[in-house]
Amino acid sequence: MSEKQFDGKAAIVTGGTRGIGRAIVLELARRGANVAFNYSKSAAEAESLKAEVEGLGVKAFAEQCDVANTDAAAEFVKAVVAEFGSVDHLVNNAGITRDQLILRMKEEDWDAVIDTNLKGAWNFSKAAVRPMMRNENGGSILNISSISGVTGMLGQSNYSASKAGMIGLTKSLAKEVASRKITVNALALGLIETEMAAEMNADYREKILASIPLGRLGNVQEVAEIACFMLSPSAAYITGQVIQPDGGVAI
Repeated sequence: MSEKQFDGKAAIVTGGTRGIGRAIVLELARRGANVAFNYSKSAAEAESLKAEVEGLGVKAFAEQCDVANTDAAAEFVKAVVAEFGSVDHLVNNAGITRDQLILRMKEEDWDAVIDTNLKGAWNFSKAAVRPMMRNENGGSILNISSISGVTGMLGQSNYSASKAGMIGLTKSLAKEVASRKITVNALALGLIETEMAAEMNADYREKILASIPLGRLGNVQEVAEIACFMLSPSAAYITGQVIQPDGGVAI
């Protein structure tokens, strides 16, 4: 792929200040994209990343936004169009967990996860599709789902449901917007080496590793490179698909 394959393009990455989202933001910037990202709490992290993106010679836009708020998502996308002139690529990455067995799970923990992970993806997709339709070459949307949404995970009825919902959203939306040259795909990620994974105790980590055929966790840079391929013109004939970067755990 061309080193600057996203030169002059405008991308939005939700939940872009940490972990997987941050890696995707930086990789898009390295490849020439102007990148916008929202943050939930840490303005300092957002400003630091914004400066890093601008240091790569492209534009950056960062703003606090609750992805679960439909009006706020629409305003965020409107601001990006005003700043960059268009929206060409969207990565719905923002996500949270509130793990617990269903008999102990609180209603607010169910609602928070569904609203952030699934409704957030719907909110930003709805807002971004219209400006993408105005683009001569359409655009691309990538939903960051999870293997939990494919196989289900113990203690994650809320998270698994939200990530399975993202897969359904991906397939349905792909059919709706294909005629406008917009592709919609998803990544069903396995366990990736992030801050959350670093908090696992040693015994549980060994158990997880034993279940992965490749024998290791993925890393955020690998995810970022796969994401960039799926957003790029090289993947223009791929839509409605769920790619599973999971080390083989769901074979």
